[in-house]
Amino acid sequence: MTHPFATRQIPFFLTASTPCPYLPGKMERKVFTRIEPGEGPALNDNLTHAGFRRSQSVLYRPACEACDACKSVRIDTNTFEWSRKWRKLIKKNRDLTLCTDNNVATAEQYELMTRYLASRHHDGDMVGMSFGEFVMMIEEGAQRTHVAEYRDPAGQLIACALTDVLKDGISLIYSFFDPDQARRSLGSYVILDAIRQAAALGLPHVYLGYWVSGSRKMEYKAKFQPLQVLTPAGWTGFDTLDIDEDTDFNG
Repeated sequence: MTHPFATRQIPFFLTASTPCPYLPGKMERKVFTRIEPGEGPALNDNLTHAGFRRSQSVLYRPACEACDACKSVRIDTNTFEWSRKWRKLIKKNRDLTLCTDNNVATAEQYELMTRYLASRHHDGDMVGMSFGEFVMMIEEGAQRTHVAEYRDPAGQLIACALTDVLKDGISLIYSFFDPDQARRSLGSYVILDAIRQAAALGLPHVYLGYWVSGSRKMEYKAKFQPLQVLTPAGWTGFDTLDIDEDTDFNG
């Protein structure tokens, strides 16, 4: 069976240089293509495996001229090390309920994300996002996509993760959570739960986007070992220093 996009030439485009959001003094460029209506998830599957990330209906990857600090990383669900620290975190949040049936944006999600951004990323470019823009982020370009919703025993929504289900794993696109629930370490918990979801589905990987050496925003991904990194020779094992701060998954 051929993929829907096998009959057309995929156009790729290059962005202009802009200041890098992760490394001060650096400039970034991206190569990207669009997911055309009717293509289904196959293009997303294949390009994610090749180191691309999805944002709405766009698939992109870094194409910087003088820097290769951004490394595509993923977790192997079969060999992930469930350390005592991770088991304790799972136990701490065992009272939460998960729903993965939703694939549309809601006002409740938007309110939670607004509070999260104001607390954790008040100087970021997503602050001030309108509800219409939020709907586009959640629903545009969806490819076997759902919003994982986590609720406390009172039914309060306290965390969300925008998630693509791929042929070989789960791709975490973006997560946000209640900034007043710091003791739960919800950012890390969402990733741990994605590992459990992928394993339950028989999927071997959880894609985390890019790890950036020297960036405090991205170094947290090194906590989830063993980690795999995409190199010119393919996906291979990657070991680095453990990072102890709480996780904000946003890349």
